[in-house]
Amino acid sequence: MPPPRSFEFDAVIVGGTPAGIMTGITVAKSGRRAVILERSGYIGGLPANGLGATDIHTRGATGGLFLEFVRRVKEHYCEAYGADSQQLIDCSDGYRFEPHVAEIILRDMIAEVGDKLEVRTMRQFNHEPRKAIKDGAVLRQIKISNRKTGEEEIYSASVFVDATYEGDLAAAAGAPYMLGREGADEYSEPCAGKFYQRWDAPVDEVYSTGQGDNAVQAYNYRLPLTTVESNMARIEKPPTYNRAEYLSLIDDLRLNRFAGPPTPLEFDGIGAITNMVRVPNGKVDGNNQHAAFISTDLPEENWPYPTASWDWRDRFAQRLRDYILGLFYFAQNDAALPADFRERCRRWGLASDEFQENDNFPRQIYVREGRRIRGEYLFTAHDALSKRGSREHMTSITASHYALDSHACLKREEGRPHTDGIFTYPTTPYSVPYGVIVPLEVDNLLIPVPASGTHIGFSTLRMEPCWMALGEAAGVAINVSLDEGTSVRAANVIEMQRRLLRAGAVLTYYEDAAPGGDHYEALQFFALRGFLGDSYQAKLQDPATDEERANWTTWANTPDLASFSGTCGQLLDRIYTEVAKRKDAEQAELYAGS
Repeated sequence: MPPPRSFEFDAVIVGGTPAGIMTGITVAKSGRRAVILERSGYIGGLPANGLGATDIHTRGATGGLFLEFVRRVKEHYCEAYGADSQQLIDCSDGYRFEPHVAEIILRDMIAEVGDKLEVRTMRQFNHEPRKAIKDGAVLRQIKISNRKTGEEEIYSASVFVDATYEGDLAAAAGAPYMLGREGADEYSEPCAGKFYQRWDAPVDEVYSTGQGDNAVQAYNYRLPLTTVESNMARIEKPPTYNRAEYLSLIDDLRLNRFAGPPTPLEFDGIGAITNMVRVPNGKVDGNNQHAAFISTDLPEENWPYPTASWDWRDRFAQRLRDYILGLFYFAQNDAALPADFRERCRRWGLASDEFQENDNFPRQIYVREGRRIRGEYLFTAHDALSKRGSREHMTSITASHYALDSHACLKREEGRPHTDGIFTYPTTPYSVPYGVIVPLEVDNLLIPVPASGTHIGFSTLRMEPCWMALGEAAGVAINVSLDEGTSVRAANVIEMQRRLLRAGAVLTYYEDAAPGGDHYEALQFFALRGFLGDSYQAKLQDPATDEERANWTTWANTPDLASFSGTCGQLLDRIYTEVAKRKDAEQAELYAGS
């Protein structure tokens, strides 16, 4: 039998998720060779599989390649349908899109970097230690199964990237990881442990114990649904249909029994079992309806998924698909439900121009949380509750903003106000330190998707905009480490930040300052070191006050600028120029926050 085929790249990326794609693009732009290894026949992860309503609370909090993706979405709908079109309005400035449009744009972005970036689909990494070959702590090679030929392939790289939703590569390589929920006493995080909350209502302290456990928040599929009959595929009864699974919906409707305050719009038909956000061309992004007791999530049954074999995962994916189709079929057809409700539900179907090779159903489940790999920095809820300028965030590689947010961990329980585990808790725009994507105990590996966080901390990191930014930062870290001859663990973070800023990244968010603006790089550098306090207003055009001049020049050890007369932005730029002139040893004090 011939030996396995061997391949060598500068970067090997496991997972064709948007984060993996952004890593590959960034590496390839530097002239280095990268390969993306994707288990399925398709790339693009969740945005290309139904997640068309971008999860970000503050637009502009995340930049770089993510913002380039958003710009291209808007441009697509403008060019295809016109500047006054409903499609352009419904794309919401590029933050909402159809799955096939996301896939087209991601493929275009890949194609534009040329042959330095290869994408190889149907490549499966079986997460077993023997598939990750190490030299001490250094990951050197991985073994991949070619699902088309059945052959094994060996990949070598200077750096590997785990861009899987599951964290398979990092776990196989021996990185420590976390599963389940930490207790409230471990990190004093809001919503931690066993937790009950009516949707959009206060916490129910009677049932919330804060106890940690091994529960994993529920998965589902994000469904592109439509009422446009010319583009609708009717929902058929799945072969494994089990009517008994859905009977509780009958009394829920009859008794107006919901886990949150219903509104007429939400519960007008299909909205009783799925939350809908409009995307272009008469479609919606259908997600779990948190205000309902039964929806498209399937809690508990996914708990083994993060560490299970691919055979088990595939069976669960089929089970979840059949469950969701069965729920919709029940809502549209069961005679025990009110006739007018069934009629309103029958107005909806799957979009027939999406996933045509898969009976118009998404090809990938929404793995909201798999393994969380333990990194050099552990992101907790407190990191998302405004810590601008703290020492930990001097190494920021992106800003982001979404609520602390989790789906259910348990199915409905008699007498409880909601299914256990669902919560949403407000945050403010925050920064993500580099250590979140650098795993412990394994070298030559980065983890932009299965990043280092508690269950609560990870619940805000796990949004595609943040994942894309972390993927881009991973690519920059690879380039810097190879340019300077260091490991990615020891990569020069200041140089990484400079390159990220030149590429339009946001490292710490300001409402009145954006990438490309005057004084922006200096603002970002010194804001991460606490010079500007906690305000989200930079006010770069305001005259520098006596206090600002005294403080900033003292902190940066630039006394010659103490009498500088000009705006805040101009002063920051002058200080930044002086700091950059110093020898490395002298700069290190300021970089370390001394």
